[in-house]
Amino acid sequence: MEYRQLGNSGLRVSTLTMGTMTFGGSGGFSRIGTTDVEAATRQFDLCREHGVNLIDTANMYSVGVSEEIVGEAVKGQRDEWLLATKVRFPMGDGPNDAGLSRHHILNQAEASLRRLQTDYIDLYQLHEWDGHTRLEETLGALETLVQQGKVRYVGVSNYTGWQLLKALGIAERDRLPRFASEQIYYSLHGREAENELLPAAVDQGLGVLVWSPLAGGLLSGKYTRGADGQVEGPKGSRHIGDWSEPPIDYPDRLFATIDVVRKIADGRGVSGAQVSLAWLLTRPGVTSLIVGARTDEQLADNLAAAELTLTADEIAELERVSRPPLLYPYWHQHAAAKDRLSPADKVLLEQYYD
Repeated sequence: MEYRQLGNSGLRVSTLTMGTMTFGGSGGFSRIGTTDVEAATRQFDLCREHGVNLIDTANMYSVGVSEEIVGEAVKGQRDEWLLATKVRFPMGDGPNDAGLSRHHILNQAEASLRRLQTDYIDLYQLHEWDGHTRLEETLGALETLVQQGKVRYVGVSNYTGWQLLKALGIAERDRLPRFASEQIYYSLHGREAENELLPAAVDQGLGVLVWSPLAGGLLSGKYTRGADGQVEGPKGSRHIGDWSEPPIDYPDRLFATIDVVRKIADGRGVSGAQVSLAWLLTRPGVTSLIVGARTDEQLADNLAAAELTLTADEIAELERVSRPPLLYPYWHQHAAAKDRLSPADKVLLEQYYD
């Protein structure tokens, strides 16, 4: 297992992170998984054997149950793990039971600490943008938690480029906690993060944690194009129901990508999931991929991606088949700014000069 620095922080994390959205299975999360404490303990043991050192969860996963399972499963082993969790989404029906107000952040941090059975959270992440709360209030609440020793690093998730840079600017101006990382959706099928979020991470020194790196399983190799042109997969697969995250946009490009993933996988004697994950680990700025699984077998297969090294030709073929068209102003910069591209600019544009 390779370990990479989490942005400009001194923290080193494994290139694969254990995701826990499958833990609990309460409410709508039953469509994702129903992992209990016993199964979670087995999966953590497997992850530890492969060198994984980061567990990612959120207070809203199964409305707190995921955190509770994590707390039970790491009991007696807390110092062997980095624990990351998140705050933002509703945790009750009250008017102040959601968002990024000081009230909600401080209350939910205490609740997460109790559920996780720990005195501190290694990485506390803002789970989503809150357009109703001033960033000064949100970052000030994080400062309180850091000063109290209850949070060691802070991060953000699902922000746009301008929201991210605004928050970083306010943090610098007011000497408030600066994000160590951003957690984003990124995959061979969903490459929008290359437009702003990955370049921003490279430019600003943020670590990048990738959620749903297999596009909700679409890139695992188990899905095919049906006779009607729609996605077909095993019974019970999340995209065969009403689960729409991430969305299935541009199906022609998706199926062309899946074909190449399968071809490379068959030629290397590995799974499509391993190929898809290994490609992401070659991308600029990426620190760690968050992988989760309903079964131990799925998890073991995903973990094997850390040992797969793709050839330059395989990387290039996957990039070309999944490449989206450049949006404005990137197509203009591609044509007119080649002589003055920074490392951050090259995250997106350099691959289009072939």
